[in-house]
Amino acid sequence: MNDILPAEAAPWRTLQTAVTEVFAAYGYQQIRLPVVERTELFARSIGEVTDIVEKEMYSFEDRGGESLSLRPEGTAGCVRAAIQHGLLHNQVQRLWYSGPMFRYERPQKGRYRQFYQFGAEAFGLEGPDIDAELIMMSARLWRRLGLKGIRLQLNSLGTPESRQAYRQVLVDYFRQHADVLDEDSKRRLDGNPMRILDSKNPDLAGLIENAPNILDHLDDASKIHFDAVCAQLTAAGIKYSVNPRVVRGLDYYSRTVFEWTTDQLGAQDAVCSGGRYDGLVEQLGGKPTPAIGFAMGVERLIALMELQECRVLADGPQIYLVRVGENADSYSAVLAEQLRDALPDLRLLVHAGGGSFKSQMKRADKSGAEFALIIGDDEVVNDQVQLKALRGTGGQVAVPRAELVSGLAQRLDLQPPVQG
Repeated sequence: MNDILPAEAAPWRTLQTAVTEVFAAYGYQQIRLPVVERTELFARSIGEVTDIVEKEMYSFEDRGGESLSLRPEGTAGCVRAAIQHGLLHNQVQRLWYSGPMFRYERPQKGRYRQFYQFGAEAFGLEGPDIDAELIMMSARLWRRLGLKGIRLQLNSLGTPESRQAYRQVLVDYFRQHADVLDEDSKRRLDGNPMRILDSKNPDLAGLIENAPNILDHLDDASKIHFDAVCAQLTAAGIKYSVNPRVVRGLDYYSRTVFEWTTDQLGAQDAVCSGGRYDGLVEQLGGKPTPAIGFAMGVERLIALMELQECRVLADGPQIYLVRVGENADSYSAVLAEQLRDALPDLRLLVHAGGGSFKSQMKRADKSGAEFALIIGDDEVVNDQVQLKALRGTGGQVAVPRAELVSGLAQRLDLQPPVQG
């Protein structure tokens, strides 16, 4: 688990802002979910024999003897909340959430034991149009952030019935080659054989490549659905590749599944993954409800943004206010509040703690601000400030207090609030 220090926070804020605005543009509303849920929720939804439930969850007994877990993912909690609060009664819901998730994994770049996700879930829509919409929404986010080289991989897992039939075909195939399977794959063979297809063991690459293709075992309705998703993405200009090895690690998926991947982050190549889970709401006690969603890994997206030098929202001050003299403190404090009222987007840092003019100017320069506002006793008497450029050219000029708002707005390209 790691800290996000102030110097690292700008891309996080940039991503948060972009997600909030893009999701809102598609009509998705935010839901805030608890970090702790009953362990049973994840065992029932994710699957008893998945790596997450078997090896990765942080679970504990509370004082009442109930087994609780830190959430390893967000979909199960979102479904639980939607059922509990009656959000799915003859309603369509488009929801999104964000926050920390927890898995006991081997820490490495892009993979931490506390990690952050943004997730989006749509309930009550069974057609292929919502599948395509979710994928288009994620594609729009990549464009908004300026990210390049993220590739979309699609697959269909069919209905639970066709998936079960395919599962038996897969088991029969891998049993014929049991002597070359690694220990993880042998363990998965009886419980979750489709996870073998997702193995990263290079020694199994050939065996997996020749495994039966799930697309050859789809039921007719799932095939029609998948073809329609592909057609809508093609019409929208979204490039993709069909990859029958995209199976997802959670038991609740059915029909459309997808991953957005990159080859720029080493082994941690998936930055966004999702799919349909039409049976999960009923499985957790609700009425049968079609559903689809995705989750994106914040740390991996941040790493990709930094690698590609994407433009991020600035966090540091634009103006550093230097104040020296007996009357400068109260004058500058009032002026600073007036400037913040007049220019809500202004990032203004007022010096505190005293110190000489020279030491304050050093701090102003170190802050990264574009300008210093200098207020001394003479400026208080004359009701003006000295505006000094700290970056590039521009020198230092005296600005009457009455002209300061318009002067800063012009220099920093800020808009005053609309009056009335």
